[in-house]
Amino acid sequence: MSEKQADPDMKGWLYKWTNYLKGYQKRWFVLTNGLLSYYRSQAEMLHTCRGTISLHGAVIHTEDSCNFVISNGGTQTFHLKASSEVERQKWVTALELAKAKAIRQMESEDEDEEDVGDAGADDVANTLKVLTAKLEDLRTCHDLIIKHGAALQKSLSELEVLDGSTQDLTAKTKTVNERATLFRISSNAMINACNDYVDVSSTAGRKWHRLLQHERDQRLRLEDMVEQLARQHSHLEQEAKEQMSQAMPPGHSHSDDEEETEFEDAVEELAENFIVHVNTAQAHKRSSSNVSQLSEEMASLNGSQATTPTEEVKQPNGRPKRQRRTRVPEKPNYPINLWSIMKNCIGKELSKIPMPVNFSEPLSFLQRLTEDFEYSDILDRATQIEDSCEQLSLVAAFTVSSYATTAVRTAKPFNPLLGETYECDRTEDLGWRAINEQVSHHPPIVAQYVEGNTGWSSWQEFAMSSKFRGKYLQIIPLGIAHLEFGNTGNHYTWRKVSTTVHNMIVGKLWLDNHGEMEIVNHQTGDKCCLKFIPYSYFSRETPKKVTGYVVDSEGTLKWFITGMWDEKIEACRVISQSLRGGKPVYETGPPKVLWKRNPVTPDADKYYNFTELACQLNEMEELICPTDSRNRPDQRLMEEGSWDEANAEKLRLEEKQRATRRRREAEAEQAAAEGREYPAYSPMWFRKETDDVTGGLIFRYTHEYWECKERQDWSRCPDIF
Repeated sequence: MSEKQADPDMKGWLYKWTNYLKGYQKRWFVLTNGLLSYYRSQAEMLHTCRGTISLHGAVIHTEDSCNFVISNGGTQTFHLKASSEVERQKWVTALELAKAKAIRQMESEDEDEEDVGDAGADDVANTLKVLTAKLEDLRTCHDLIIKHGAALQKSLSELEVLDGSTQDLTAKTKTVNERATLFRISSNAMINACNDYVDVSSTAGRKWHRLLQHERDQRLRLEDMVEQLARQHSHLEQEAKEQMSQAMPPGHSHSDDEEETEFEDAVEELAENFIVHVNTAQAHKRSSSNVSQLSEEMASLNGSQATTPTEEVKQPNGRPKRQRRTRVPEKPNYPINLWSIMKNCIGKELSKIPMPVNFSEPLSFLQRLTEDFEYSDILDRATQIEDSCEQLSLVAAFTVSSYATTAVRTAKPFNPLLGETYECDRTEDLGWRAINEQVSHHPPIVAQYVEGNTGWSSWQEFAMSSKFRGKYLQIIPLGIAHLEFGNTGNHYTWRKVSTTVHNMIVGKLWLDNHGEMEIVNHQTGDKCCLKFIPYSYFSRETPKKVTGYVVDSEGTLKWFITGMWDEKIEACRVISQSLRGGKPVYETGPPKVLWKRNPVTPDADKYYNFTELACQLNEMEELICPTDSRNRPDQRLMEEGSWDEANAEKLRLEEKQRATRRRREAEAEQAAAEGREYPAYSPMWFRKETDDVTGGLIFRYTHEYWECKERQDWSRCPDIF
């Protein structure tokens, strides 16, 4: 710690979990400026910090009388133990207060930036009004000075011509003193009014100068950005044309033989240290849809997704299915001043950007997350697979399927309010039901639990780190997704890959998913490694391409996987392995389709590019929870096309949420001042616990929601709408 830093809010010894060999180790902790740092000793404070965690956006969880955990969005976790329950409570209270202070400070900085960026005609008018009033005060003081100055001058003139009588002299002197006093008072008032005018003018001048400089900097930055984008676009177009002309001679076209080797080529690109031979003895000539006939036949035998989910899953009771809508009202064409919104967004967290509904789609993020299970029939098929590695290949296909619609869904879903929930009960037609809840606001975290009729269950908590960089928006998911099959106990976990939205200012928005994903079966030790290849102007890789492989607990390759995250995933089983020139050679069976995207209706772009399932997510239902997203008024108004009313309602709801947060912070500070423990916010349907599988903090479902719905007992639900 530097000696110039502020005095710490709290410091002292705590025990920190290190590893299973050393267990808890005694460390010196210092809490200051919203940061908790630790050292091996007090002497280390001058030169070596062993670790620091930011409390802004951190989750603080008490486990027992002495233990507590601090987790920062899944990237950092401190497992700590105090010497006594009293000592633990002192630290937890200090940490909660420091977190609240850090949040307020960051929001205050954002408000200052917004004040600079949002100052406009109203601010200028108010300042001119104040200056006009001050100027009127100056005129009044000026009139008084002239009046009292003339009276004083008259009295002095009369004093000069006085004949010398003592009585008259005394009276005139008194009059002169009185008028001199009035003149002095008027002069002082004039001086004060001048000072006020100068102060207001100086303050306004500095603010306007800062505003003008801010606008100038932003405009220059965007001008440079647009110019750079234009140059890059022109250069890349030229490069692309040259490469295409070199790679494709005139009159050249792909033959059927070339298409038949497409899968083999993709698999051989997985690694440089081995060779793969795909068995193509069974002909699989490509159809017009570019899917092999063999693959289509195999997929149809396995319950292919070529038909809609509602057609594939029948109700067990034989009753007619509920008639659900297949589309939402068309998106209206409202103009918007893009610059007025985007100029204050550069460099900010996505969750802190005050976006109007014009940039949104009429779904909340809770509903958007539910779309991950549109292709849940993959999991139903996986339940019947006994081979754990083959089951893992299907799980991999399921994880990829959740990105199917992201290529055309560039609109932003509504940020859920704290305590907002969403239920989706599709047990009768799709074979699963889900419950989602916004369990934390700082950081924003969504908890989800889904259970299928065939014995699988899935849960996750989703948070993200995001930044708007002007040219693009980058979203890095945090949190871990879980999937468990009840019949075998196979328990899988994975983290989602990153997403980047390009052309935020110039050109048509487009989205790319990229990164590496590792899916682990904690029951058997099997692993699947997937690579979402990033798009590049200079690469000959197929856009949106995914490649991967499955290995067992001993590292033996069992399956190869390839495909595109918005179209289909195919896999082939490894049949045999040999050596050639020191390199392993893998012989595989023919590829088969594990997942294929449902067809999109031709006019889907008129209603936000929603799939049929997406159109049904916000359809109103009876007896749902009061905090359900379908009851959210701004989202409903947007779906109905009343965007101006939706924007006004959105501002009202956000201000209501801020007022609730400020009230809780004030109550927490009051409780801390009185030495009382203030209960932290507690979700309704999830509880914060330590995960047995990953060791991190998770929000675990309490299995109470559907029972409460059956009784229509919503007493625990807050008033958020």
